[in-house]
Amino acid sequence: MGDSGSSEGFFRKWMMRQYWRMQQSQAVVSLLLWGTTITLLLWPYVSWRFDAESTLIGIPLTYFGLASIFCGVMFGVLLVGFLYDNVFSLWTEWRSVDMERNPYVTYAQTPNWTMITALQAENLKRNAADDEELVAQMDWILNWCTDHTKGEMWARAVQRWDVDYGQTPTFWFTNDESMQSARDIKFEDEA
Repeated sequence: MGDSGSSEGFFRKWMMRQYWRMQQSQAVVSLLLWGTTITLLLWPYVSWRFDAESTLIGIPLTYFGLASIFCGVMFGVLLVGFLYDNVFSLWTEWRSVDMERNPYVTYAQTPNWTMITALQAENLKRNAADDEELVAQMDWILNWCTDHTKGEMWARAVQRWDVDYGQTPTFWFTNDESMQSARDIKFEDEA
């Protein structure tokens, strides 16, 4: 499931974490950079309209000129965002592709979905014991859930559950060895 044990996997994950951290501030930083860059690029073309010696309530008119250009740029960016969202709805296609490429939407499972899926499969299996076809399908689903207990995400969840709620029990779709191996995994990024 996960390749976190190798140094290449650790490096790739570390790089992606740094990239994610940069993205978190990207919207605000890029908006400020857009505003200041375009304001300073436009200022030489309109500065002649503002007398550097004139003031309004004690503030030089130059600052009002710069602020009005900056606000105009911000309005333009927000207008593009509004058109992108409400008129062209381009984000819906982006979300569609994002979901198609996300393994946890298509074929993989997070620990909470593993638990819910296994619980539903077990309930269906017990309630329809006389339906052999359904029981076979539920066994397949339980095997799928068991397979997801071998990955890094399951190990992180078990370790966290152990800390928060005491030792995590061995669930009906797991075994003692898989639970212990989940506890034994060491994560370099949490050292």
